[in-house]
Amino acid sequence: MSDCLFCKIIAGEIPSNKAYEDGQCLAFYDIDPQAPTHLLVIPKEHIPSCGVVTPENSAVVAHIFEVISRLTAQLGISQFRVVSNCGEAAGQSVPHLHFHVLAGRDMTWPPG
Repeated sequence: MSDCLFCKIIAGEIPSNKAYEDGQCLAFYDIDPQAPTHLLVIPKEHIPSCGVVTPENSAVVAHIFEVISRLTAQLGISQFRVVSNCGEAAGQSVPHLHFHVLAGRDMTWPPG
């Protein structure tokens, strides 16, 4: 999608501090971190949000969680939170499916 911020990052049009990349997804450090470690993990396929995950595109979500598991282990992170906001009222600011991986501080509950 030509006007999507994350699609531009995937295409290399906007720089990012990459933590991981493969053929299906990209993980990079958030430019406005909300925790000492704050990664975003996104599919390379443009999926607007978790509200439109289907049987046809759900395999990438499973892959992303496998990547999160491997990446946090490689970074020495054993306690973390994974968040995906769905829709503007829920805090989704970029309409491209993404998972926030937050670590390095105590996480309060309830969030937000």
